[in-house]
Amino acid sequence: MSNKSRTEKAPAADKPGQWAANAIEHWSLDRLIPYARNSRTHSDEQVAQIASSIKEFGFTNPILATSDGDIVAGHGRLSAAMRLKLQTVPVIIIDHLSPAQRRALVIADNRIALNSGWDFDMLSVELDELNDQQFDLSILGFSPTELADLIGSPATPLDGMPNLPEGDREPFQQMTFTLHDSQAETVKRALEVARGMGDFTGSENENGNGNALARVCEVFLQGNSDD
Repeated sequence: MSNKSRTEKAPAADKPGQWAANAIEHWSLDRLIPYARNSRTHSDEQVAQIASSIKEFGFTNPILATSDGDIVAGHGRLSAAMRLKLQTVPVIIIDHLSPAQRRALVIADNRIALNSGWDFDMLSVELDELNDQQFDLSILGFSPTELADLIGSPATPLDGMPNLPEGDREPFQQMTFTLHDSQAETVKRALEVARGMGDFTGSENENGNGNALARVCEVFLQGNSDD
């Protein structure tokens, strides 16, 4: 058999970067079948955010599915398309994957994205400039509180903070923490409890999350004091 013949019979998976562009189609929504064992959830709020993104930027991230219509990635995008009452959506056919690979990609497509981080200084600069250009920042996926913290306030690391006299700087510090999903849920619940303990008094801070976190820490210190 010649090299040419072997090349013609090579599976699409042997040519990454070629198969995807050649396999994009536009399907009606009723052809797509959500994966019943998809472990990634999408709240109504997040689906609304995806829908807003599609309206602003277009459907820039096709749904991944088999030729039979089984969705591998893009369940949230399908829900957003249904909310927007779109007639068709772009779909990439991925029949080159084995059943096990498809099941694994359902997980990997979501999990790998969570492993990235933020350069908060650069993020703040970008948000500031978009805000100056009157761009609607609400469609970016950040909460109003997060945007208020980020706009005009580059993140300042806790370690290495200069000990300046109070008169030489604003009496505020921004701290950035990285949390596992399970830890984040615990922190959110603790902040809600702290907010429910009443109004914050004696604080010049107008940031609700900052006040709530300080209260959680105060209660913790009081309960673990050696005095």
